[in-house]
Amino acid sequence: MNAARNSVERNPVAIDISGLNKWYGSFHVLRNIDLTVRRGERIVVCGPSGSGKSTMIRCINRLEEHQQGRIAVDGIELTSDLKNIDNVRREVGMVFQHFNLFPHLTILENCMLAPVWVRKMPRSQAEEVAMHFLTRVKIPDQARKYPGQLSGGQQQRVAIARSLCMNPKIMLFDEPTSALDPEMIKEVLDTMIQLAEDGMTMVCVTHEMGFAQAVANRVIFMDQGQIVEQNEPAAFFSAPRSERTKLFLGQVLKH
Repeated sequence: MNAARNSVERNPVAIDISGLNKWYGSFHVLRNIDLTVRRGERIVVCGPSGSGKSTMIRCINRLEEHQQGRIAVDGIELTSDLKNIDNVRREVGMVFQHFNLFPHLTILENCMLAPVWVRKMPRSQAEEVAMHFLTRVKIPDQARKYPGQLSGGQQQRVAIARSLCMNPKIMLFDEPTSALDPEMIKEVLDTMIQLAEDGMTMVCVTHEMGFAQAVANRVIFMDQGQIVEQNEPAAFFSAPRSERTKLFLGQVLKH
């Protein structure tokens, strides 16, 4: 693990966040966030509800606008410049808690949509790409079905395949298993583990601590809009430094 960690530390920077602050009205939701993610690094972000985890990763592709600080993705700074925002979104895939599939389109059509409209890919090529990634997430046989005919776990794997069809450099996951029944969680986590093993740069907000221990290069704990603690998984779980982290882990690891 240390050798892998050291090799990642030599990689170029994928995401660079410095002095990030965000408010919702008078509520200070993100407070002075500094975070650097290198290519190939897998970051798991955890913390209690309302700690700012999801808001932080939504700022990385400008789904949320920050008021202070700097975010650069693959060297492109996110400002109000729409061209920069579009360029970043082309390179960053995002998987949400809810699957956000178009119910009137087949699974194949859902996956083909962005490559055809955004990448201007010919439909025949987009279909090949879509089938490739549906095979990768182990549901090619569902291609002609509609989202409503699939289980929650299958729909979430479609959402992952749909993001991969854009050939992103970075994948963001916002609690991708929290809307799933327990028996469906494993199939989604297995898909994410495979992505991690293939070297995808990942930032994942999740309460799945087993996934964090198996996959993460670094675990980040947030509370009240701040990064309280971060460390490689073995040290994070066995010897947390902050009392707040100890309390959180004591609660989540009991379940």
